[in-house]
Amino acid sequence: MEKFRVRFAPSPTGPLHIGGARSALFNYLLARKNGGDFIVRIEDTDLERSSHESEENIFASLAWLGLDMDESIVSGGDYGPYRQTERLAIYQQYTEELLKRGLAYYCFCSEEDIANERQAAMDKGEVPKYSGKCRNLSTEEVAERIAKGEKPVVRFSVPHDQRVVIDDAVRGRVVFESEGIGDFVIVKSDGIPTYNFAVVIDDHLMAISHVIRAEEHLSNTPRQVLLYEAFGWQVPQFAHISLILGEDHKKMSKRHGATSVVQYQEMGYLPEAVFNFLALLGWSPGGEDEIMSKEEIIAKFSLDGVAKNPAVFDMEKLKWLNGNYIRQSTPERITDLAIPFLQKEGYLPTEITDEQRHWVNLIVQAVQEKIHTINEIADFMPLFVDETVNIVDEEAKSVLLDEDVPIVMAAFRNKLAALENWEAEQVKKIFKEISKETGLKGKKVFMPIRVALTGQMHGPDLHFIIPILGKELVAERLKQTLGE
Repeated sequence: MEKFRVRFAPSPTGPLHIGGARSALFNYLLARKNGGDFIVRIEDTDLERSSHESEENIFASLAWLGLDMDESIVSGGDYGPYRQTERLAIYQQYTEELLKRGLAYYCFCSEEDIANERQAAMDKGEVPKYSGKCRNLSTEEVAERIAKGEKPVVRFSVPHDQRVVIDDAVRGRVVFESEGIGDFVIVKSDGIPTYNFAVVIDDHLMAISHVIRAEEHLSNTPRQVLLYEAFGWQVPQFAHISLILGEDHKKMSKRHGATSVVQYQEMGYLPEAVFNFLALLGWSPGGEDEIMSKEEIIAKFSLDGVAKNPAVFDMEKLKWLNGNYIRQSTPERITDLAIPFLQKEGYLPTEITDEQRHWVNLIVQAVQEKIHTINEIADFMPLFVDETVNIVDEEAKSVLLDEDVPIVMAAFRNKLAALENWEAEQVKKIFKEISKETGLKGKKVFMPIRVALTGQMHGPDLHFIIPILGKELVAERLKQTLGE
């Protein structure tokens, strides 16, 4: 059986887009499910826009998601180089082969000529394509024009009256007519290969068995198949996955919010939540399970479960998933992740002490059940650090007017005064003791205390809040809210 070898080949022209990450993930899952190789190749022939900063962002994002790679510019491998600008001599070799065999030719048409041809075709209601007028230039004329300093492109000679059939693992059988394609450029006038040419050579030489990519590449595929056939190479299994749409069912863009992986990391999402969420964007594992480990997703993944229809990016579902993963994590892990957010918001200094880390850990234990993203911890911080309590809600104000409040508060203060160990479990016992001594139950006990200390009727459990506030702040808040 042929070994599964898949690749993710991003252009380093910006941070890793969430759609690109989903393509990378599907390739990764197929490789890991079938004991194959996952290759990351950099397509940097867009010289003006490509940058090493973008490369670093892409690899950092893939590492954050947990997509370990078998071959890349970072890890190396037997099929390199893995950066296209380091493979130019290879592309030149195959360009010369096509030219010698008469399957490609030099074209000297200017951009203006091409634009005029395109407009003329559109005016006639025809599909714009290159006329092929340079196809029959003599060898002598070509040599003469190059000698004069003209810089031609190289075009592939598209066969006439040929059907290009693609058996796509997601789309099914797709047929293109060669007459609608036109002779396309494979090498630009600066000697840099075009995407369609380089990708075929790279995929063949790297023994890529499956090409999983976004459906917007489907229109490129007939050109690539024609090149495979011209070289006599085996065509890989294509699988064009659906677009990702925003909740308004339009193509995912900046207007929908965060579009890059790093933005989700910066917003406080956990990598396993994003991994899980992206896997479910356009793929169904069957059954009703939605929260799955990396290992479970790999075991269940199949191209058969990939849908043709566009996937809708449901932000609320991602938040829900992330909240579940936060609750499954240890407080220590969430503490480590929360510290940078709290430093950014000014609640912590750049360098923190063990005591400050312990303080954050207590806060995490208090809010871990309440948050959906790590950065939401900052929203709770006034609850733990503000000296004043602002009771805005009228219902909350009315809680403190209940006739039993003085009895509850007296008992509460007495219990706190006698408390030596201000840990959550010890504080928790106080409420049971107050209830037993006063004969008051449930909300009658904890609600006035909650409102007096926080100004709110809802929030983290009081036995977590009180140790964080400490004796002095508890006393100050009670004094303030009770009007003493």
